[in-house]
Amino acid sequence: MDDNAEFKAGIEEKLAAGERLTFEDGVGLYEVDDLAWLGRLAHGVRTAKNGDRTMFNVNRHLNLTNVCSASCAYCSFQRKPGETDAYTMRVEQAVALAEQMRGDAPTELHIVNGLHPTLPWRYYPRVLKALKETLPQVNLKAFTATEVQWFEKISGLSADEILDELIEAGLESLTGGGAEIFDWEVRQHIVDHDCHWEDWSRIHRLAHQKGLRTPATMLYGHIEEPRHRVDHVLRLRELQDETGGFAVFIPLRYQHDFHDSKDGKIRNKLQARTTMASPAESLKTFAVSRLLLDNFDHVKCFWVMHGLDVAQLSLSFGADDLDGSVVEYKITHDADAYGTPDKMTRDDLLELIRDAGFQPVERNTRYEVVREYEGPQSIAERRAEPQSVKF
Repeated sequence: MDDNAEFKAGIEEKLAAGERLTFEDGVGLYEVDDLAWLGRLAHGVRTAKNGDRTMFNVNRHLNLTNVCSASCAYCSFQRKPGETDAYTMRVEQAVALAEQMRGDAPTELHIVNGLHPTLPWRYYPRVLKALKETLPQVNLKAFTATEVQWFEKISGLSADEILDELIEAGLESLTGGGAEIFDWEVRQHIVDHDCHWEDWSRIHRLAHQKGLRTPATMLYGHIEEPRHRVDHVLRLRELQDETGGFAVFIPLRYQHDFHDSKDGKIRNKLQARTTMASPAESLKTFAVSRLLLDNFDHVKCFWVMHGLDVAQLSLSFGADDLDGSVVEYKITHDADAYGTPDKMTRDDLLELIRDAGFQPVERNTRYEVVREYEGPQSIAERRAEPQSVKF
């Protein structure tokens, strides 16, 4: 007999009645080993909100600098001034890279950077303006709340003034990074900067007040426990109740540093005591997050951090978005040897989504539909086609 039968029945009753799940419910869901049951519930919520549609976009990532004043315990991306592979792009270099992107017809440019100790604040609106002039049809999704708080520090301006200048320069969304895990019990051991829940939420609240729709993230699979994940998503749920400005929630899988950088250093300070989340743990995290975040329309699987197989499976565990084409995501690929490609084309994403049994829908940064594509072939149609056999 299922020891969790009473708990599971109670959860099902709550969901059927449209009743909001509690902190205790969330912790209890992580304790359930019945992954198929969790997936069925999360898929029911996903289907009620989004049907069999799976969104994606054609985007490019651009990291202007990896020089960072912080040394966060989990980060393999950051470099200190003078290190072998430290770099900072001039505005002209960033524009030249943007020029090379035209052929892919991206709809979004995703920009995240280190907290550079000497770059002046004016560099950032200047580079946004230049990029927008180069790619006027592309949405600029740039900077974490941590970066905005850093801009406050180096400029003497308030986040309100900073966001106004960035929006005037072309900013259309912040990124969701810098969230990691909000609970201080964990956070004090993994981050090395001054932006915590109070500032992160303040800056996203301001962005929402200015009409921006932003993503929210959670870094999981390191030293946190399930209760910390539940606390994290419930803080986001409460802020979403207040502002309604979050477009999507993105669980990000913590990565070990398997990559040999040019100087041979391993910068991840956590990996000696962490194992990384298994595929089953990742799917559970997607499912529980989808069940708790009743006021979020979308949950995204960032395929670069999970691998393509788990990304496809996540679409049956609550996720309805596979991010985009990406191209050279240094923050993860500076760490892992996980086997994910640097780039997925539009056709690659269409095939990936259809192969998982869903209808692909191309979107923009604000989750407005760009184009709907035909859905997957039915099983009957697949069986009617001759299958090639390799000997």
